[in-house]
Amino acid sequence: MKNIEKQQRLSTILFVVITAIFFIAMFTGCSTTVPVTAKFPSTPDRLLVKCPQLEKLEGEVKLSDISKAITMNYTTYYECAVKNDSWIEWYNIQKKIFEEIK
Repeated sequence: MKNIEKQQRLSTILFVVITAIFFIAMFTGCSTTVPVTAKFPSTPDRLLVKCPQLEKLEGEVKLSDISKAITMNYTTYYECAVKNDSWIEWYNIQKKIFEEIK
């Protein structure tokens, strides 16, 4: 009978020790000693390209040259406007995400 009681006591002590070690490991594994700082994301390279200069006409020009220049300038302007709008949208989304993290 004493032998069974000793085994039960040892089993209980062993269980308590293993449980304590488990909880200590769990709590120390979750601690962070290094401060975590969020960095604002960098800008995509495709949005950092400057808009090209619009085409200028000089000297005597034909009506067809004026039409081509207007078409090219119109296209160039709206391509740049789309990039700029994309940049603004990207920036606002990233800023909102960054502020929600804090």
